[in-house]
Amino acid sequence: MDCIDLMVDEHKNIKRMLKVIRVYCYKILKGEQVEYEDFFTIIDFVRNYADAHHHGKEEKLLFDRMEKEMGPAAQKLVRHGMLVEHDLGRLHMQELEAAVKRVLEGDDESKLDIIANAVSYTHLLYRHIEKEDGVVYTFARNNLVKETMDMLNFECEKAESKAQEQNLQEKYLKIIEEFERKVL
Repeated sequence: MDCIDLMVDEHKNIKRMLKVIRVYCYKILKGEQVEYEDFFTIIDFVRNYADAHHHGKEEKLLFDRMEKEMGPAAQKLVRHGMLVEHDLGRLHMQELEAAVKRVLEGDDESKLDIIANAVSYTHLLYRHIEKEDGVVYTFARNNLVKETMDMLNFECEKAESKAQEQNLQEKYLKIIEEFERKVL
């Protein structure tokens, strides 16, 4: 298993959900019927697939090794770039969840907060993914020693196996497919 190739593939799945999120926001904007409870499933996907599963591997495995092995340039890239953006994405999901709850309680104006946080999250993630795929992962591949890459591949494979035992990938890929059928 090549952990970086796997993470690039996971980015493709995340981008599929970003398209779904944007469609939901556009439906709100046009005043169309929206099942606001669906946002809780979207938030679950973001928190457990994009963040815990995908970002978890980046933060605990790849970024950690980059900082330890590649020095100040990697530390700056990871700490002041990638990790800040991961945290900002978490904030958007927290604010999105609060806004959805308010809308469900009858606060119509909070639809603005749904759109603002959901669309901001999609913009953040598209740029973030572009940087990781185009810069961070290439930087890692070109500068981490073979032994480190081998260790990362092994650790990533272990993480994937554990996730497969819990049917994590299957669950969240199915969610993407269901949403795509529903709104795309």
